[in-house]
Amino acid sequence: MCGATPGLVTGGDGLAYHVAHGLDALAWADIVFVPGYRFPDRDDPPRAVVDALITAHDRGARLAAISTGAFALAATGLLDGRRATTHWHYTRALAARHPLVRVDENVLFVDEGSVLTSAGAASGIDLCLHILRGDLGVAASNHAARRLVAAPYRSGGQAQYVPRSVPEPLGERFATTREWALHRLGEPLTLDILARRAGVSPRTFSRRFVEETGYTPMQWVLRARVDLARELLERSQRSVEQIAADVGLGTGANLRLHFQRILGTTPSEYRRTFTRGE
Repeated sequence: MCGATPGLVTGGDGLAYHVAHGLDALAWADIVFVPGYRFPDRDDPPRAVVDALITAHDRGARLAAISTGAFALAATGLLDGRRATTHWHYTRALAARHPLVRVDENVLFVDEGSVLTSAGAASGIDLCLHILRGDLGVAASNHAARRLVAAPYRSGGQAQYVPRSVPEPLGERFATTREWALHRLGEPLTLDILARRAGVSPRTFSRRFVEETGYTPMQWVLRARVDLARELLERSQRSVEQIAADVGLGTGANLRLHFQRILGTTPSEYRRTFTRGE
């Protein structure tokens, strides 16, 4: 924890925080997380904070904003011309205050490489898990999610909220269907099978599924299979052909095709990346 002035800082909702370090801590941080704060549409962040963030970014640190922390990140000018998001309640204010930022109100988080933003506090957890996946692999991210009792992974493209309310029993049924599918990725999983499991028509299932996850059912299944393949590559010595069969992708050639398209790499190179130095 660092800030413009170390010491006890009073936050909202009766909470206070002991800030142990000054802004000099940003000189060595690899990733700087900017938390949300009250009245971001009214109060500008201290100039010293803005300058410290710019300096950290210039030396190669990544900057990740949680919720309304996007306003402080936008004040640096580093989001100009880039996509970004924040809590849905403040997306219009962010766009009005920083018109050069391409504000996207329909996503959980946005990864622009060296600058990342997320929606509400729970979306901040999704962003952190996303960073773990990229830096340390799927196994480490899933382990952290289990410790947090959080969903293993929600894509950044998932909507912050469903525009038309999904009846609660139906929402629960879809979540149960996704959980059921995750334990059967090595088996045939078609739209008809998933819809039948959820007890709705394929058309209704597809429409509601996209609203909830940001993906079509088959896109979601494919990415879940690739994720499982990633974890097996990280944690086992099984061959690419064996893993492809285990996760329901059939052949090694098919696994390589989807790895290249989704991740921009090969299974073998991915395995070397996350086993190097062990």
